[in-house]
This record gives sequence, structure tokens and C-alpha cells, in this order.
Amino acid sequence: MVHNGLSGGNGSGAAGGAPSVYSGDGVTVVGMIGVVREAAANRGATLSLFGGGINPGAEVPAGVDPDYILDFARTHEAAGFDMVLTGYSSSTPDGFEVAGYAAAHTTRLGYLIAHRPGFVAPTLAARKAATLDQLTNGRIALHIITGGSDLEQRQDGDWLDHDARYRRTDEYLDVMRRIWTESEPFDHDGEFYRLQNAYSQARCRQSPHVPLFFGGASDTALEVASRRADLFALWGEPRASIAERIADVRQRAAAAGRDPAQLRFSLSARPILAGTEAKAWERAEGILSRIQQATAGRVAPGVPTRPQSEGAWRLLRFAAAGNVHDERLWMPIAAASGASGSTTCLVGTPQQVADALLAYYDLGCSAFIIRGFDPLADAAEYGRELIPLIREGVAQRR
Repeated sequence: MVHNGLSGGNGSGAAGGAPSVYSGDGVTVVGMIGVVREAAANRGATLSLFGGGINPGAEVPAGVDPDYILDFARTHEAAGFDMVLTGYSSSTPDGFEVAGYAAAHTTRLGYLIAHRPGFVAPTLAARKAATLDQLTNGRIALHIITGGSDLEQRQDGDWLDHDARYRRTDEYLDVMRRIWTESEPFDHDGEFYRLQNAYSQARCRQSPHVPLFFGGASDTALEVASRRADLFALWGEPRASIAERIADVRQRAAAAGRDPAQLRFSLSARPILAGTEAKAWERAEGILSRIQQATAGRVAPGVPTRPQSEGAWRLLRFAAAGNVHDERLWMPIAAASGASGSTTCLVGTPQQVADALLAYYDLGCSAFIIRGFDPLADAAEYGRELIPLIREGVAQRR
């Protein structure tokens, strides 16, 4: 078995050792907060919390509900999550602002901010993250998402192709790390950025810097992740595939001169729980039916909503191969939504779903990014029924 537990504690802000957003018990549980309440007619079948894609939540045009953000963050904190993700798209509210607002009204919860390189200079992005990390006493991490849709990139004026975007991300993260860690001004002359006497007086509260999560599935993405990521984020795929991908990234990291044991992995899935397995499958089918109604005519069968996303293509291939993998990894919602983000599910009783997540832990996934289709209620349910079982199972393994 592979265990990636790190010392430290959420909100500790201690210099050295593990960043404070990582839990100290060997597993990090991450939720996701939204910015606007879903419409009553769609409650219980919400796909997207931040929007930017197909969203049965039917966003209010204003796009931000401050009270809902606080309800969401406090619910996750009370439920025992270590951190929450704030999403990103080219049309939705800014995750840095949302995280800063929510962090000011919570005490322990960490914030994983989705960030797309290329629209803010890496020097400025590094200072923004360091400043917020100081103000929150070490409760910030960045989730680097390069982008899987040419159309969406162009909404923000970016006309680079897929591979060029990943080359830019590689250079971007190199510059950010240097801003966070170098003690003297430096020059940089690269393909995308040219800097003179770059330096920051703002340093991260966490040491050596805020954690960098990284998402992507293409060969180019894997190469960048192996060099730059602290944690590589995986969508919910069958266990055999996850084992192969972890081995691949570790091998690439070693080839890049890194210690593969220092690279962590997360698994993203949507738990669908009920008191019995039969009721859980019944609940899953009900959610699927409502999502199929909401996405009718808006998704081309077998084609991702973000067509340059290799991760989305992978999910659709697994969905075409079968509805259920590994006992309870359920794929139809990925198929119905064009694999729009994290759309694979784990269906069963709390113990069955906990056991399924722990099977991924045994493969090397020491973090889980989980959210439901009734987001606020599901977060509270996970805190009561699921998260304690996950932590108990990890404790037994350690």
C-alpha cells in the first residue's frame, strides 16, 4: 500500500513541514462551494456550482449570493472538510475574491482556488496568492487548470492552441515558484514571459509556498504536472486506470529529477448515498433522469462539452464501455453531461462508498474532492455519514 499522509494541521500556518491546508491524519477531504443558490425546480440535480457550462442550477444573472457563499463554506467547515474548491470559467465570478470573502468568515477551512494561467501575469498571481495565504493564516492552495476549450479561452482573449497553453503553464509555474522562494531579484527570458528584476515582498505563510494542485490528462499535461505539481488531480476512473496513471506520473516525476514520493494524488467523484444500496441506486437513477431532461438537446452524444479536454474524452470512453465499473463507479451522468467536469459517481451506502474511496487511497490517492448534486445538503450529509468512515479507514491503514 502507498500512504501519502503529511504532518501538520489545517490552519496551523506552521513554517516547514506540510502546508496547513493538508490534513494531519493522512487524508485530505475537499468539497466545493458555489456562488448562487440553485433554482428550486432543479434542486437535487445540480451539475455546476460556479457555472461556465451546463448548469441545471439556472444561475441568477447577478451570479453572486454572499449569504449562500457563507452558508456553503460554514456547512463544509462544520462537516469536517479540510478545504473547498472555488471553480473557474471565462464567464463566472472570480475565485480569489470568493475565497477571500469566505475565509474571512471561517476559521479552519482551507480554500483551493481554481486558477487558469495566462490571464494574470505570474508575478502578480504569485503575489495575490501569497497575500491571501498570509491573511488567512495559511489556508490557501491553487488548482491549476490550463483549459480544455478553445472557445472558452477566446472569451478571455486567449488564442493559443492546446499544447502552447501547456507550455505557457509550465513557464508560468516556474516563474511563480521563483517569486515565492527566491531571496534576490531575478531576470527571466522565456517563450511567453520576459521579466527584469522580478521580486516579491509578499511571501507565502505556508512553506515553501502554497500547494499547487494540477489537473489535466493529455501527454503534455502529464509532463508539466510531473515537473511542477505538488498534487495531481484525477477524475473518477476505474481503479486499474488510476493505478496506471499514478505510476505514469511518478515515473515522469523521477525522470524530471523529482522524488516521486513527494507528489500527492487526489480522486474526484460524486458520492450518491442512501441507507441501503438499492435506495442509493434508485436515487442515482432519479438524478440521472433530471439531468437528462436539463441537458436534452444541449449535449452531442459521445462528445465532451470541452472538446480539447483529454480527461473528458477519457470519461466518455469509460462511459461507453459500461455504466458501472468496480462495483459502484457509475458513469451515465458523465455521458449525459458531456463529461462536464467531475461527473462520475460512487453509488451505495456510506460504508460502501467509503470502502470504494479507500480502495483508491490504497492505490496512492491521499486526497478526495467530493461534491453532490444537492450540494449544500450533500455536504452536510457527507460530514455526518461519509467523512468519519473515510478517516477511520485511513487511520486503520496507518
